[in-house]
Amino acid sequence: MKALHGFAGFAGFALRRTLGAVVTLLAISVIVYVVFYAAPGDVAQITCGPRCSPAQVHQVAEQLRLDDPLYVRYLHFLQGVVAGHDYSTGTSVEHCSAPCLGLSYQSDQQVTQLILAKLPVTGSLALGAMVLWLLLGVGTGVLAAWRRGRLDERILTGITLAGWATPVFVIGLLLMVLICGQLQLLPFPQYVPFTEDPEQWAWNLLLPWLSLALIEAAKYARLTRSAMLETLAEDHVRTFRAYGVGERAIVGRHALRGAVGPLIALNANDLGSLFGGAVLTESLFGLPGIGRELVHAVNVVDLPVVVGLVVLTGFFVVLANAVADLLYAVADRRTVLS
Repeated sequence: MKALHGFAGFAGFALRRTLGAVVTLLAISVIVYVVFYAAPGDVAQITCGPRCSPAQVHQVAEQLRLDDPLYVRYLHFLQGVVAGHDYSTGTSVEHCSAPCLGLSYQSDQQVTQLILAKLPVTGSLALGAMVLWLLLGVGTGVLAAWRRGRLDERILTGITLAGWATPVFVIGLLLMVLICGQLQLLPFPQYVPFTEDPEQWAWNLLLPWLSLALIEAAKYARLTRSAMLETLAEDHVRTFRAYGVGERAIVGRHALRGAVGPLIALNANDLGSLFGGAVLTESLFGLPGIGRELVHAVNVVDLPVVVGLVVLTGFFVVLANAVADLLYAVADRRTVLS
């Protein structure tokens, strides 16, 4: 009976988080759509090009439905996301299956297909970097908390502060010059699909992984150290020491638990944002991912692609946080009752 009550409580918690995520995504889509499409500038003129006649510009505006009110265009966009949509290409009708984010102004390619083509690159970058920053960051934070007040702890704290303050493009450039140029230990990054050659896939992504992980690990190290020191100062930890429990067991089994919740939340935000596109890292290393595509779409004012990618970033952040809440609820059942 108690187990059934616990399951019902968790199911209710999961349902509330899911509904909250849906409402948040709707709010994000409205804000993003209004901000970009209400911005000043003649989209039809930009799309058609500087040499188009007024008649051609008017024709483009009709094809893009730019004369409709903004709320009508948003509902049209939302309809495509939920149920798909048919688009006229002038000579034929093209069906865009749900979730349809529209057609690119520049290439007439479906935005969803464009994103799916770039997603494996960004996904490979995000997941590999996440593994490294968790290993480096949490490991450094645990060591710093265990060696608190000693010289090596101060050195580790200084290194994490320096890492946190250094931009990713600075570390990336230094690593490329040193590892690829001077020492020639790794090739200059060039994305190779995992399905073609897993070994080359990993070797070519190792440098971008390191560049991101060294920056992010600094945050995780500081958060882990702070949370563990707070837990180590609590009364129940003093009781463990009084009963003769070793410091290593206290740090590993009890103090680290205090950092689990904040680490899950921080990792969800970072991973979700990274899945939405690591703009600087992908541009620096020439990786054909979502971040690099977003830069290109902004440069050519390809609004459907820009809106689609920004909404996608919001989707990944909301999804990652929803999953993090569920994981945290599993780790700490008190969250379900809050």
